[in-house]
Amino acid sequence: MNGRERKALLQAYKEQRKRIGVFAVRCQAAGCSWVGVSRNLEAQQNSLWFTLRLGSHPDRALQSCWKQNGEAEFTYEVLEVIEEEGLSAYQLGNALKERSTAWKDEFGASSLS
Repeated sequence: MNGRERKALLQAYKEQRKRIGVFAVRCQAAGCSWVGVSRNLEAQQNSLWFTLRLGSHPDRALQSCWKQNGEAEFTYEVLEVIEEEGLSAYQLGNALKERSTAWKDEFGASSLS
């Protein structure tokens, strides 16, 4: 790959729209669920799994469940994508909060800190 191709790929990556929305992390063995919001749903799982593997996730209940049951028992699922077009930052924040609460109620899930 030459320099021009690399620059073009990097530019395309930077211009790529990130999906914003609500996601769930579930432990099959324990039957537990956590719901959270993200401004980059594609990168969120990698970030979560990284902190959980290190044992440094701020949500102690999630970290404890991970340690007891292991990575193989966990799944990451995008629940809803929020279209940000036409929404102010304030409106987007409210929409994320509202949809997160609705999904937590539906699953009986904990909030992901």
